[in-house]
Amino acid sequence: MAGRFEILRRIEQLDPVCDHQRIVHLSFGYEFPWDSIRALEIALYRTYCVPSISALLDRTGEFRQNTQRRYDDTSILVAEMCEWGYESGRGKDALERMNWAHAHFRIANDDFLYVLSTFIFEPVRWIDAVGWRPTCLNERLGYYYFWRAIGTRMGIVDIPASYEAFEAWSRDYERRQFRFADTNHRIAVSTRDLFASWFPRIATPLVRYSIYAMLDEAMISSFGFPKPLPLTRPLLRSALRLRGRAVRWLPPRRTAHFFTDNHNRTHPDGYEISRLGPPKLVAADEKRAKGSI
Repeated sequence: MAGRFEILRRIEQLDPVCDHQRIVHLSFGYEFPWDSIRALEIALYRTYCVPSISALLDRTGEFRQNTQRRYDDTSILVAEMCEWGYESGRGKDALERMNWAHAHFRIANDDFLYVLSTFIFEPVRWIDAVGWRPTCLNERLGYYYFWRAIGTRMGIVDIPASYEAFEAWSRDYERRQFRFADTNHRIAVSTRDLFASWFPRIATPLVRYSIYAMLDEAMISSFGFPKPLPLTRPLLRSALRLRGRAVRWLPPRRTAHFFTDNHNRTHPDGYEISRLGPPKLVAADEKRAKGSI
């Protein structure tokens, strides 16, 4: 078991202010590759509870026409930054591509801030609840400084000055902004059905019900989803905790694994970062590029 905590000891020796890119790489790629992907899925789902965010997503039509691609491209860009950092190479290219996509829309700073906050706090909440070990202080601070630096490079302003202040701001934003809207429901249904499509059709009712059990009461109300039976959430969480306990006894991972290492449904033969994004925007951008030659 001593070797199982080798990477944790390495993370604890790093400086979360200066070494946050390394901390995220080690934590997401080695310690919690499966958990981090699931947590970021919940993070994105959580942002759909805000009518101003869901209205923009609904207006673009991406979630009705290209749900799988929207999920894959977003996950790829996030994974590239988590794997390579954001200062150079593929990570920097991913950040620039994300900024390119966002530049086509008017997005309020507070909405940007809230989405950013979910990328920090949802992984912490998920891992602490069902991971094979809880996050350490350096991991939590590392996530904060990592996404704060990315947010600054996205042009987001008024990012709270500490982990605790940002978490308090995020919770207050949810209390003020979470409420039911038809656009919330449509985006949530499209995402729910996407997740269900990954399993045999006979399992669709069970997958949908499991998704409801993964969401808290505020999310259920914001989406207009049916409430799961009282014992469903505890049973599902117990199953996830059992998985975490089993993973605890596995040998430490020797090679990193990120979302980009999984088989990709949208890009089975690989992808170019410079061509990720909404198909209409990509096509228009390429047309302009050809016209300028």
